Amino acid sequence: MAKMHTRRKGRSRSTRPVRKTPPAWFTMSKDEVEKLVVKTYGQNVTTSQVGIVLRDKYGVPDITQVTGKKVSAILKDNGTGPKLPEDLVNLIKKAIRLHKHLNENHKDLHNKRALQLTESKVRRLVKYYHATGVLPMDWVYTPATAEILISR
Repeated sequence: MAKMHTRRKGRSRSTRPVRKTPPAWFTMSKDEVEKLVVKTYGQNVTTSQVGIVLRDKYGVPDITQVTGKKVSAILKDNGTGPKLPEDLVNLIKKAIRLHKHLNENHKDLHNKRALQLTESKVRRLVKYYHATGVLPMDWVYTPATAEILISR
């Protein structure tokens, strides 16, 4: 698959084997895994890192195979979870770092372009989340208030 703002191809990587049920050697119940997900997320771990922590510490092969839900759905069912999607937060943080860098280095043209591309990705992602109902329609990204959006 091609990258978004270049004409190059992306990195290849291995794919997981297709499997609908957890392996026979896995003995934890669905409720135990959901409790571990909520407990791990409460320890200041992002949603993408929860699966890695459960795999490495507790031997959970795949959370969605065991529970039938994704990590964000489990957290939403338990009343926790992030207010903004993690991919959007990461892009906004990157844009904030680029703004700070450009305030000190006005003539850095490469990073000006990187900021333009990053904010383009943010706008595209916000548009998608508006359409899918993840974000309310009045939610707006502006570079001036980006740090306030993240700190909430």
